[in-house]
Amino acid sequence: MKKNNGMIWPYAIGTSILLIFGACVATVIVANTLPVEKSDTYMMDYHQADAKANELIKARIAFNKKYNIEYLTNELDLENSVIKYRVLDKDSNPVANAKIEVVITRPNNHKHDQTLVESTYENGEYIFPSVKLPVEGRWDIMARVSVGDLQRYYNVKADTRTKGAYEY
Repeated sequence: MKKNNGMIWPYAIGTSILLIFGACVATVIVANTLPVEKSDTYMMDYHQADAKANELIKARIAFNKKYNIEYLTNELDLENSVIKYRVLDKDSNPVANAKIEVVITRPNNHKHDQTLVESTYENGEYIFPSVKLPVEGRWDIMARVSVGDLQRYYNVKADTRTKGAYEY
């Protein structure tokens, strides 16, 4: 009978190292084939949002002390979605001099982004022109609302398949 003399351990360790290295290479290759979309929660690059995080929070608090924002759109529709907002002061009076910029985007995908800048002001509501959504499903409706020097981001999650929207 032949004695082993411990010669199997170097082969086992070498094989383990090669398998781990191969798994790392496979992970990098698979990760490079998947699309990566940058975050745009505040309608800006995530590096800018990180750098301005405290300023954005303070701006939101200052805006909320003087104004309220209401998202009025009943539901998103593939063919005819009309985005509506109302900006009110703390006495529930409509604010007619607000500036609202809206971006409609899919979560984690900027292929179908639509930017709305021009709105009409009627009966205390800011109404944007009708948009056609190319794909059914979830949409993020991000708005930058400015009144004078005060500014706030108002983000809403909506879905073409169900009624209702939720601020986040």
